[in-house]
Amino acid sequence: MNKSLITNVIAGILVVTGFLFDQAIVLSIGLFALSGAVTNLLAVHMLFEKVPLLYGSGVIQLKFAGLKVAIKNLILTEFFSEQKISQLLGNKAIDIDLQPVISEVDLNPAFDTLLDVIEHSQFGSMLAMIGGSAAVEPMRESFIEKMRDSLIVMSQTDEFKTLVNSKLTKTSLASDSLFTTVSGLVDDRLNELTPKMVKDIMQTMIREHLGWLVVWGGVFGGLFGLIAAII
Repeated sequence: MNKSLITNVIAGILVVTGFLFDQAIVLSIGLFALSGAVTNLLAVHMLFEKVPLLYGSGVIQLKFAGLKVAIKNLILTEFFSEQKISQLLGNKAIDIDLQPVISEVDLNPAFDTLLDVIEHSQFGSMLAMIGGSAAVEPMRESFIEKMRDSLIVMSQTDEFKTLVNSKLTKTSLASDSLFTTVSGLVDDRLNELTPKMVKDIMQTMIREHLGWLVVWGGVFGGLFGLIAAII
């Protein structure tokens, strides 16, 4: 179900109905609802796509570098802290399987980082108009689930396992050496990402939930239209 399309269609019907039947209140509600819905629809589109002559559009791609740094810090902090590296060196496991670790890691900081990036971008002021970070809070669980799946897939690649395992089998390997190696591997992986790839990943994770911004834009716009018509 396309929530954005349905909201705009309903608002459009109200506009046409109010105009054809000379119902000022209905027309006002429809116009304000359509304005709110279309504005938020454009805002959602601008979050992912660059629009000519519209400054600040394509914020996900503009903040590409910041998002990569945040992902790297999350991986190194949560999965390869000094304590976890010491445990790995002590076990010298032959088959590296980080899935149990990833399954238990709290990924809420990753979502909070995303919110911080959005709030401090050009999109932040528009987001604040429709409730701020609370408006996108419902997408938290979906984001965490998708992020966890992506990290598990990355940790299960043959290249990742081979590299970590080869380092673990060297008795002379120190914790800081393993950390440096893993850090370099993460950098290599992230450098393979392009702004478009990051945009597609984020779009898959959260765009469905951002459709509610369009719905609430239409609802609150309609309420403002009702108030304006009564006044």
